[in-house]
Amino acid sequence: MCGIVGCILKEDEDVAPILFDCISKLEYRGYDSIGLATFSNGKIHIKKDKGKIAEVDKSLNLRDMLGNFGIAHVRWATHGDPSKLNSHPHVDEENSVAIVHNGIIENYLEIKEKLMLEGHVFKSDTDTEVIAHLIEKFMDEGLDLEHAVRKTIGVIEGAYALAAISTREPDKIVATRKDSPLIVGLGEEGYYLASDSPAILKYARDIIYPERGEIVILDKDGVVVHDEFDNVVNKEIDTINWTPEMAEKEGYDHFMIKEINEQAIAVRNTLTQKDNIQEIIDDIDDIQRICFVACGTSYHASLTGKYLLESLAGIPTDVILASEFKYSANTLNDKTLVIFISQSGETADSLKALDVANQTSKTLGIVNVAGSSITRRAQYVIQTQAGPEIGVAATKTYVAQLTAIYLFAALMSKNAELLEELEKVPDFIDETLENVDFIKQISKRYNYARDFFYLGRGYTYPTALEGALKLKEITYIHGEGYAAGELKHGPLALIDEGIPVVVVIPPGDTYKKTMSNLEEVKSRGANVLAVGSADDESLKVKANDVIEINPEVKEIIAPLVYVVPLQLIAYYITLEKGHDPDKPKNLAKCVTVE
Repeated sequence: MCGIVGCILKEDEDVAPILFDCISKLEYRGYDSIGLATFSNGKIHIKKDKGKIAEVDKSLNLRDMLGNFGIAHVRWATHGDPSKLNSHPHVDEENSVAIVHNGIIENYLEIKEKLMLEGHVFKSDTDTEVIAHLIEKFMDEGLDLEHAVRKTIGVIEGAYALAAISTREPDKIVATRKDSPLIVGLGEEGYYLASDSPAILKYARDIIYPERGEIVILDKDGVVVHDEFDNVVNKEIDTINWTPEMAEKEGYDHFMIKEINEQAIAVRNTLTQKDNIQEIIDDIDDIQRICFVACGTSYHASLTGKYLLESLAGIPTDVILASEFKYSANTLNDKTLVIFISQSGETADSLKALDVANQTSKTLGIVNVAGSSITRRAQYVIQTQAGPEIGVAATKTYVAQLTAIYLFAALMSKNAELLEELEKVPDFIDETLENVDFIKQISKRYNYARDFFYLGRGYTYPTALEGALKLKEITYIHGEGYAAGELKHGPLALIDEGIPVVVVIPPGDTYKKTMSNLEEVKSRGANVLAVGSADDESLKVKANDVIEINPEVKEIIAPLVYVVPLQLIAYYITLEKGHDPDKPKNLAKCVTVE
């Protein structure tokens, strides 16, 4: 849960300002320290420390470093406390090799002990430092930087994306990856490495995607990729259609509120994937079971998919957390379609599950990042069209995932009416966003709470789960989502005077039962905040507060619209508490290691 960047410029200009700019774009991945390494005058120069990027830059002036190539890193501590010594880049004891690394080296202690017996001196408590020492050791044995890196990855175990430079081979960056993301950018002024595309969009939009075990060599003349047998690999070049401006705040206070306001566009753009989804459905033979595999917010989107596919298409559908998938793998067969949902396409648990599913079943990825690992490993791919999402708490990628799932379910079941309803969703979302001033006021009134409960039924049960997750992620308030019918099976014991209960209650088949649940919690003193139809006069009487939604939003498409005010509630309560919604504590955008 960190980010790496590398750059080599074609001309003899200082690269540090570019490295700093690129690594700053990866703040959303989560970090506790930052560091840069450049090369000039025969030496590797390093500046690094724990702390926020702006704070470390103010202290060390990170942009003032000589050299036209280098590497950079934002770290989230896994081995060793956040400190200057534990920050990346790491070097060997001779300062001849510098490396940055994203991932976890599982056998680092064994390697470290052997190297120490050979006389290597370690400065940090990290697992990463062993990589620098191994590369130096193998270069001492006569290998060049590329083959020293190759031999190193034959020794280390775990997940990694890493980049290395050496004083012995100036003007060169060597990188590789396994189960952690890494992209290579081809720009007019130079060549780039990064953990994610927003880091380098400003400088390069032509991208190649190294596979596991491939070695990437960057120098002034270009990029070369070698496979495990040292053969040159001719990589396909993809052009990212996201603009640099799409990854900026564009006048908004935070990325999260910008991305909430972009949800109508995300839905509208993802609806253009209908023909692609129809082609996938036409190509899939005789599916008797569907299994969604996902984590976090994507898991909630998958739960909505279960309701849709079982009710509309009559196909038995399971939803399994990616981290729990291996315990169900023996139930797969060639009549099973396994659908993997991931914003980044790089989630480690999902990738491991995908490799297992590919052995027996048809696999489909629903992913927002083009060229990511899931898009390259799944047999079929639906590309959501949300654009870059920087805020850690997923918003527009969630509704884009839902849109793709709705399209899949509607086309699978040949439900023309649902396809027509989906076309209305962008306008419904924009209309809901017009309630923002009222939701701001609501957030001030409910800021006191230490606990929230969210209730929903049927299609809106996953929406309640998602609303509670958003609250937990960024406000640090305990929030729990429940199926409303489960109240008497435990949660009702926790309802007390003044506890806020958010009830998601669209008009439809579940309305009467959900209203009964609302009255249950209200009678026990709860403050009820309902999200319901604007023409529901009974709801306005029985709830303490009501966020009104267009009455034309039918129950079946409610998850796409009713989630918007839940996102806004979490956002504005966060502001009331003085937290940064873009950088919640202990969380990162892309969880690429277990």
